[in-house]
Amino acid sequence: MACHIGASSTTGCATQASDAASPTDLEQAPAEVRDLLRTRISQLGLRLEGSPVERCIEQLYRELARKGLQRFRPICYLSDEWGCPSGAPVIGIPFYLADPRLARLEREVNDLEDEREILSYLRHEAGHAINYAYRFYREPLWRRLFGPFNRPYRDRYRPVPFSREFVRHLPGWYAQKHPDEDFAETFAVWLAPRSNWRRRYRDWPAMRKLRYVERTARRITDQDPIVRKGDFDVTVDNMHLTLAEFYARGLEETRAVETIAIDADLEQIFFRKGRRRTALKPAAEIIEQHRVALTDTLAYWTGAHRPLVRRLLRRMARRARELDLFGTQGHEAEYLVPLTAFGTTLAMHSVTNGGFEHGAH
Repeated sequence: MACHIGASSTTGCATQASDAASPTDLEQAPAEVRDLLRTRISQLGLRLEGSPVERCIEQLYRELARKGLQRFRPICYLSDEWGCPSGAPVIGIPFYLADPRLARLEREVNDLEDEREILSYLRHEAGHAINYAYRFYREPLWRRLFGPFNRPYRDRYRPVPFSREFVRHLPGWYAQKHPDEDFAETFAVWLAPRSNWRRRYRDWPAMRKLRYVERTARRITDQDPIVRKGDFDVTVDNMHLTLAEFYARGLEETRAVETIAIDADLEQIFFRKGRRRTALKPAAEIIEQHRVALTDTLAYWTGAHRPLVRRLLRRMARRARELDLFGTQGHEAEYLVPLTAFGTTLAMHSVTNGGFEHGAH
């Protein structure tokens, strides 16, 4: 078992790259980046040292030290996605975060992590790494609180939204996926500065897990890790795919979004031009105007991953344009509520059913 948050994972803590690029996405990339698409990732000369993401790693180390865990500094390396190989106290970081040009490509294709999100993922993966470094998962109390570590690891799971048995850190009620993820999420919440976990989780059953992390961290303050290093998973040096090949994988999710029947719903929210000629604004422009707010809201409250939400919104905008739908100029804000409700319905279908295979609407 290994925790992977990203594109090619078979076990999947899925987030950023889980929705692979379509050819249209790649065509929208900046010209200087498109020139790199035929280059093998292993030939890009990517390194963490001196990269934009290095300062986030240093921030993680400072946070660990402030919590008394200065003896624990997990090794980080560039990989195809966020991840922590099972049993190895090391952290894989997506390669595109090491180069501004590749970050621009990722932003165009998926939805690039900002610094806040990068730190969230680092804290989560640090939770896996410290679990493996000190072998907490072998302790009877750990198993009573979080569950059996050897429970089968399934990519698809059915969370119970808003359950107070688990903390909320990554989207998708991710702590509910597996006991190992539950611990990693709990550790991340405990580690994050200004998380106010004592107040936020007061009277929640999840508080027992947070207190366990607090007590355990104090116990190991002066102890060196039992497992100091481990084998890396996929590294950039053995990623021989070209950038285009990397982003072309896993088109199934993209195709599934494209098959959702949404025309009738969009026609309920917007209208056709008809005889009306004034105070019109294309519905596609209204959707795009609200895209960032909708993405943030839907991802947070439904637990759907941001790339999926972004693809749903792109699908809405494209169909609205093809159907020649309009809204009322000057009343754009009035469309935010129905768009949020519609987007929530679509996103929750994906979250609760593990995708759109059985039809979303």
